[in-house]
Amino acid sequence: MKITKFNKGIIYSSSGSFFWGFLGTYYFQYITLVGAFEVVVHRCIWTALILLLTTTIYKKWKIFKKVILNKKKFITLFVTSILIFGNWSVWIYAVSQNKIIDASIGYFIFPIISVYFGYIFFKEKLNKRRILSLSIVLLAALYLFIDIGNFPWVGFIVALLWSTYNLLRKKINVDADVGLFVESLFLLPLAFLILYFIFQNNLNDFNYINPTLMFLLFLAGPMTVIPLFLYIKGVEMAGLGPSGMIFFITPTGQFLLGFFYFQEPFSTQKFFSFILIWIAVIIYLKDLYENN
Repeated sequence: MKITKFNKGIIYSSSGSFFWGFLGTYYFQYITLVGAFEVVVHRCIWTALILLLTTTIYKKWKIFKKVILNKKKFITLFVTSILIFGNWSVWIYAVSQNKIIDASIGYFIFPIISVYFGYIFFKEKLNKRRILSLSIVLLAALYLFIDIGNFPWVGFIVALLWSTYNLLRKKINVDADVGLFVESLFLLPLAFLILYFIFQNNLNDFNYINPTLMFLLFLAGPMTVIPLFLYIKGVEMAGLGPSGMIFFITPTGQFLLGFFYFQEPFSTQKFFSFILIWIAVIIYLKDLYENN
């Protein structure tokens, strides 16, 4: 049976989403013995190296040059580099502090926030279903605010950072890998500065005495780049709508791992809010499916 281009795209998108949700979550939780700052730093450094290689292999230096010579794109990518650094930092903090479920809530509501951003910044129409989805997410957020001490701040910060990042990236329309490469180059000086202070204070876990751990930290690069390539390839072949639906594998995987494998506490309040968010997601996906 011949596999169509669309089906191949679904396989790519599913693989990328599964990678992020399950393998990525397990990997970053596994290396929580390393300080969160050092993990973020290594993620920046090795991601830049991997993308340097891919930019060379796929001969994208002309595209890279055009991007950095475009003032608007250059400045925007500087801002998005800060946003993605913040996203990575909050995510790794959440994993290290056993707040994976809280972070997964953020990735569930991120598409809903994106709908709202699309309405404000791109004049995209909001039909009744999408307005209902936004209203349900707002209701879930307000319900969580009832117990301010138990509010999943990391999830909402992740959602806002990631939504704003995607908003700005959509505005400049730069290849995913080239854009990420430029962003990683912006972050390199900061990463090396932080790494310098980590080594100066003997707080580094990256040490030739422990080559296994060195290799694990190096994997932070591939663990960032591989799912990105898989997902973007899926978007190119299957389309944004279907791939957007598939993306919900990511927060679902994070939630399942957090609750069943890492046995994180899950209050009744969060459970009820989670159900509300899932209802909003289903309404959103159904509308997306019927209108694409």
